[in-house]
Amino acid sequence: MTTPGPLPHQTIAQAVDAALAEDLGLLGDITSIATIAPSAQAAAWIATRQPGVISGISLAEYAFRALDPEIDFRIEADDGDSVFPGTPIAQVSGNARAILGAERVALNYLGRLSGIATLTRDYVDAIEGTSATIVDTRKTTPGLRALEKFAVRCGGGQNHRFGLFDAILIKDNHIVAAGGLSAAIERARTTAGHMVKIEVEVDTLQQLREAITHRIDAVLLDNMPPAILREAVAIACGRVLLEASGGVNLTTVRAIAETGVDLISVGALTHSAPVLDLGLDMGYSDA
Repeated sequence: MTTPGPLPHQTIAQAVDAALAEDLGLLGDITSIATIAPSAQAAAWIATRQPGVISGISLAEYAFRALDPEIDFRIEADDGDSVFPGTPIAQVSGNARAILGAERVALNYLGRLSGIATLTRDYVDAIEGTSATIVDTRKTTPGLRALEKFAVRCGGGQNHRFGLFDAILIKDNHIVAAGGLSAAIERARTTAGHMVKIEVEVDTLQQLREAITHRIDAVLLDNMPPAILREAVAIACGRVLLEASGGVNLTTVRAIAETGVDLISVGALTHSAPVLDLGLDMGYSDA
């Protein structure tokens, strides 16, 4: 799998700074302050407790260094790497209070994003050998979309539109409000710039036939069984990208991919991925 490009520093900083502020509050880690000498040094390992795919290592590193810029953070498994139980992810050494103060934020991000990457990889592996691509949706945790979509890329999937602002997706409610499918497409066509793609959601093959008479880029085939998806592929005949959506799970995704659709969007990648179990174990001594 190709490792995705790094997250922008500003994205990392905003997310981690907010999480640290939430966890440390006005007084900081009062347990560590009460029990550990200010100068105590520690060495710790972050390791996995189950197999998976890593995502979010840069957020973990930032969390520790935000509390102690002198912390030594050595990456052992990078974003996109497959790991097994006991695999070391990173070694952290430095001020003990700082390590414990950042531990939960670091593990929360690593676990959440690695869980998404792991589930995505499961879907990608399930359709190996077909021409389809697994993509995500906007069903993300509010405020964490950039991170969760990055995790999808770490797992080998690709991103759908980021938000309502970067592509036009005409859905059933837009069609009703606009007075019909063709009317909605024509209005969109007159307002979309040359860099903006237009996709139309359809529920029936008749809607598909109507949609592809217009200049559009993609059609979302909503909740269609494999037999109907095969008909849709034959009707479109490569004129537009076809995206299958709805009713997709690890049991059904292979059959959907084998119909010949180009894209399969899976909301579960971000709204239902289980957290990857990771832990931090340390030892320390007073300096």
